[in-house]
Amino acid sequence: MRRFDCMTILASRLSDELVILSLGGSVDEWYNAAPHMREASLFQQQLGCVTPQAFGLAAGLPHRRIISLDTDGGLLFNLGILATLGNEQPGNLKVVVWDNECYQSIGGPPTHTASGRVDLAAIARGAGVEQAHTATDIEGFTKLCDLAMKTYGPFVIVAKVDTTPEPGIRRKHSDGREDKYIFVRHVELTESITIMGPSEHN
Repeated sequence: MRRFDCMTILASRLSDELVILSLGGSVDEWYNAAPHMREASLFQQQLGCVTPQAFGLAAGLPHRRIISLDTDGGLLFNLGILATLGNEQPGNLKVVVWDNECYQSIGGPPTHTASGRVDLAAIARGAGVEQAHTATDIEGFTKLCDLAMKTYGPFVIVAKVDTTPEPGIRRKHSDGREDKYIFVRHVELTESITIMGPSEHN
């Protein structure tokens, strides 16, 4: 199944959530699939950091649903986060792993999931995340999205997607530094808090 199609389905179910997502092609695809979530999305996080950062947000804002859009390569960099989710059981954190079985942004060398023996959902369940599932078609992904949105507790969806990038989409025009400020100001506005005050001048 196509990642962009899955993103469109997920985006239609989001409104007030905060989203953390990884590097690579998923950045521009999410930028186009979820235009109403652009300010609420923190783009271009490094491999191994996406779900940990989402967990930190979920712990700091327990009243608000947090979405991690991770990748197979990124999650494999830091499988320990699954043990943290299993132990801490954040009720407001939902994780989608785009599993295309390769490191697409560096030319496509295979990840461990390409072997057919490594099952990220099974690893998550073994770490204590009871609601961890694999979706291989759009119908299954849609059902899991709906279940995740109404389930309290950590929820992991491993979405088996192909490697074909979505053609003709608009490139995200901001860089990582600008993305950070856009995201932080959105959190400040929607939570009525101050995270980054004005610059101090000597």
